[in-house]
Amino acid sequence: MGFKMGIVGLPNVGKSTLFNALTRTAAAQAANFPFCTIEPNVGEVAVPDVRLDKLADIAKSKQIIPTRMTFVDIAGLVKGASKGEGLGNQFLANIREVDSIAHVLRCFEDGDVTHVEGRVDPVADAETIETELMLADLESIEKRLQNIIRKVRGGDKEAVQQQRLMEAAKSALEDGRPARVIDVDAEDRKAWNMLQLLTSKPVLFVCNVGEAEAATGNAHSAKVAEMAAAQGNSHVVISAQIEEEISQLEPDEAEMFLDEMGLSEAGLDRLIQAGYKLLHLETYFTVGPKEARAWTIPQGTTAPKAAGVIHGDFEKGFIRAETIAYDDFVSLGGESAAKEAGKMRAEGKAYVVKDGDVLHFLFNT
Repeated sequence: MGFKMGIVGLPNVGKSTLFNALTRTAAAQAANFPFCTIEPNVGEVAVPDVRLDKLADIAKSKQIIPTRMTFVDIAGLVKGASKGEGLGNQFLANIREVDSIAHVLRCFEDGDVTHVEGRVDPVADAETIETELMLADLESIEKRLQNIIRKVRGGDKEAVQQQRLMEAAKSALEDGRPARVIDVDAEDRKAWNMLQLLTSKPVLFVCNVGEAEAATGNAHSAKVAEMAAAQGNSHVVISAQIEEEISQLEPDEAEMFLDEMGLSEAGLDRLIQAGYKLLHLETYFTVGPKEARAWTIPQGTTAPKAAGVIHGDFEKGFIRAETIAYDDFVSLGGESAAKEAGKMRAEGKAYVVKDGDVLHFLFNT
């Protein structure tokens, strides 16, 4: 399992530049005018993980296959999008399809790059988009509530549950709060997700700063950090321009460039790490002489469900999982040594997979 993150923001904040850097393509045209991205551009990138390289080296794996994540570059939003202004309707439809939102905020000063509002104020920009999404959710809920009244009166249990959840969301939205602030019980989670509310998506604020501020941030990104903390959201500081330059370099050159800029790692790595944390994801590995491979799963995933990520038959016929913790695999020098040292465990259907587990599944065909 990977995950899909939508890159959103007002026009000219650096969305497409960041997308180009992340996917190492020129598929998204970065230009200094609104709506240069008309259709959402979709790109998959390998998730960097030094653990995978280490495991492959120990196991002498012929092939290394990292897990992947998907980025979607979505057309710029303007005020009135909830009413169809600009490319509003298209924007709102595209954003429903992603798992999370990377909200790119302009935190750089550049007189040559036009700001759609004529000023640089990332907090106000964030509020503009949040407001439009809340208005769109509120309108959607009000229409749906009208449509299910008859079912509710007829005692339809699903309709009653939907009404209760929509009323809770409506109350929050009318109070100026996004739907993601609502604490949803486990038994309501499936019905809640089916509502596809835009403001229920987890949000990561991406502060796009100038090259000279990539390592330290600036006054604008500090305000975003304060806003994110107050909302219980996350933020990362990135220079989209630097990331685009790095994406064109060979690995050795990129490392030297990062050192010169005072950066310990590329913004892509930090963005993915923040995204994993945002969606409560983790990674397990399968390792052998043919290949070393990483797999993404939600935290709390049981062994059969983790096996099902590889193939549905693995989950259906699951017998057990042979498990070695990453640290044990590395410190002992591989599977055989870990097994001899008693560090390989046989885990059953109730086992909850841990981040970094090296797994081998046994199943009935």
